[in-house]
Amino acid sequence: MTELLDSLTKGNRRALSRAITLIESTRPDHREQAVELLSQLPPRQALRIGMSGTPGVGKSTFIEAFGTMLTEQGYRVAVLAVDPSSARSGGSILGDKTRMELLSRNPMAFIRPTPSSAELGGVARRTRESIRLCEAAGYDVVLIETVGVGQSETLVAEMSDLFILLLAPAGGDELQGVKRGIMEMADLILVNKADGDLLATARRTCADYAGALRLLRKRPQDPGGFPKALAVSAATGDGLRKAWDEMQELADWRRENGHFEATRSAQARHWFMAELRAGLLARLDQPEIKGELQRLGDAVAAGDMAPGFAATQLLDQLSKGQGGALE
Repeated sequence: MTELLDSLTKGNRRALSRAITLIESTRPDHREQAVELLSQLPPRQALRIGMSGTPGVGKSTFIEAFGTMLTEQGYRVAVLAVDPSSARSGGSILGDKTRMELLSRNPMAFIRPTPSSAELGGVARRTRESIRLCEAAGYDVVLIETVGVGQSETLVAEMSDLFILLLAPAGGDELQGVKRGIMEMADLILVNKADGDLLATARRTCADYAGALRLLRKRPQDPGGFPKALAVSAATGDGLRKAWDEMQELADWRRENGHFEATRSAQARHWFMAELRAGLLARLDQPEIKGELQRLGDAVAAGDMAPGFAATQLLDQLSKGQGGALE
């Protein structure tokens, strides 16, 4: 563990990959080692940028162009790409690294695709811990790409400093295509593919979203003019530098006005509660509890017991067992 930590903090990409594999493991002994490793990480910070977008919007293409631009400016960039897992087989394609061919070969960049493993919220369960590892490895910017867009793909906003929403022009009924919940969380809306024949459509779409954003309630963590909508092109690179300038302006304003650290503190509390809930759910897999869970489940399935009553019985038993353990 000491050797792994030393290599990780020196920016070794192989050590970073090994560390992420360790924290993603579900083996109890690996989990103990992961907790030990995470507790010893140096307090380094990177700018965490969460990205989500509709299918086919070109998230991977955008991240490759955007990440390449950042590395040319001297920034070290880490990309955590979360791929959806099959509900039937549990497998994932994990093709993001192949779609970011140039960035994956860039020595200033690190790309790690991770399966969502049926986790809701558009991110994997250990994505937040992976961010901490990337920061400890000395990366300046961490890009978190979610599995897609919808009402639930907003957990990335609970682990990032800036939340970017990518949309495509000519996507039908633009303002109905993305629900209000995710729009309220976006710090910046980028309309991609603003080039060629779609340029005029992209500008019109961008204007529509800019108008819609003005109707939303102003948030205390935003300066005047934010959130914004901008037109960009990952294919030509147009608008990428402008988008980065806007991200930096927003992050700097939040740091100067105390919102940056306050948000990170709130996020840490959120993920403490999330880990606690996950740990409590994991207790249901213990052998002595699984038998009772099966018995009550059979009774509910047979109609002999109401679901609410059965759940109350099991919770009471868990509470008594926990009380005995505490005594």
